[in-house]
Amino acid sequence: MIYDALPLSLLAIIFLFFGALPGAVADPLASRIDWLPRFRPSTHFVDLQQRTTRSGINYNPNGSAFVWLQQDEYSGKTFFDKWTYFTDPDPTQGHVNYVNQSTAIAKNYTYVQADGTVIMKADNTSTLPLGAYRDSVRITSTTKYNTGLFILDLNRAPWGCAIWPAFWTVGDNWPANGEIDILEGVHDNEHNQIAWHTNPGCLLDPNAIFTGTIPNDSGVNRTNCDANVDSNSGCDVVEWSRASYGPYFEAQGGGVLAMKWDENDISVWSFFRAAIPADVAAGTPSPASWGPPSAMLKNTQCNITTYFAWHSIVFDITFCGEWAGNSYATTNCPGTCDERLMDPTNFDNATWSINSLKVYRKQLLAGNGTLTAAARTTSGTLNISKIVLPVLVMALLSIVW
Repeated sequence: MIYDALPLSLLAIIFLFFGALPGAVADPLASRIDWLPRFRPSTHFVDLQQRTTRSGINYNPNGSAFVWLQQDEYSGKTFFDKWTYFTDPDPTQGHVNYVNQSTAIAKNYTYVQADGTVIMKADNTSTLPLGAYRDSVRITSTTKYNTGLFILDLNRAPWGCAIWPAFWTVGDNWPANGEIDILEGVHDNEHNQIAWHTNPGCLLDPNAIFTGTIPNDSGVNRTNCDANVDSNSGCDVVEWSRASYGPYFEAQGGGVLAMKWDENDISVWSFFRAAIPADVAAGTPSPASWGPPSAMLKNTQCNITTYFAWHSIVFDITFCGEWAGNSYATTNCPGTCDERLMDPTNFDNATWSINSLKVYRKQLLAGNGTLTAAARTTSGTLNISKIVLPVLVMALLSIVW
């Protein structure tokens, strides 16, 4: 191709100049490098600002460019190094004894397999008398996060009658700093439930674009996130896939759950093992390329930065309690919830099997990364000279080679 004969310095000049060309001249060039971010008239402005490039660049609704950079990874033999073991009575009234770290290790409730797989499980060996509570684990990250992209790769999540597991994040002074339930289910449920719990004033916008369904009580959608009303049901969305929780999720090899939390929205995606995006595997996640999320709490009716702040990550496995106990009679599970607790074989599936949990932070490009009016030409084409230099170099190399 003609670019092969051009010196790199000349290519740079052409590339920088391209962004200022009139649309009629620039468009043919753009067709050769169609992954470059471009801005059209305002009717398509928001959609195009959500586009990503092959280098993992994302865009905020205001046009600012950013990437997700890995901040922390929890995996392998060091997985449990930055967690504390919760040992207080269960705040959700679960019929559970949360054990300390030494007990969990001694009884093999938490350990890392030779292949690096992380296991967290409940007691599945002790036969209990009626009314006794079963041992289990709940761990909390020592690091607190104020926004981020949380990507969990797991093989299985706990499921089964009387079992109530959750993967979630929560702030101090609950519910003032919010709670985000990323994966949660009970009994024989087959659909993951995603929920938010906040102080009064935060609402889930039903017009936001997501694939899940908002449950309703007596014909009223659960869009009020206020934890002080409706028995703390919060605002929630049920995933459409019956393989998002329970035995079907496990049967197809598990998968990935991703929660994006920034000033724009809090969104959750889930991917089957066979459908995990390539950018996730590559460590350059670009949520805007993943399609609509399973659930979204948008800032249109909830000020995200006001209601959510400085969260710890939590994994737990509890039993019965406020949700699992009160809903037991509506399931296909035998007997009562407390009777189910007696037989240890009922808890063979009460296990987390995790490959990794990675947390990414949002990094704006080129200072604050905001694309002002001066950064665009009258034709609506982005002025490439405003993009950060490393991105330009990668783009040039991709053309030459």
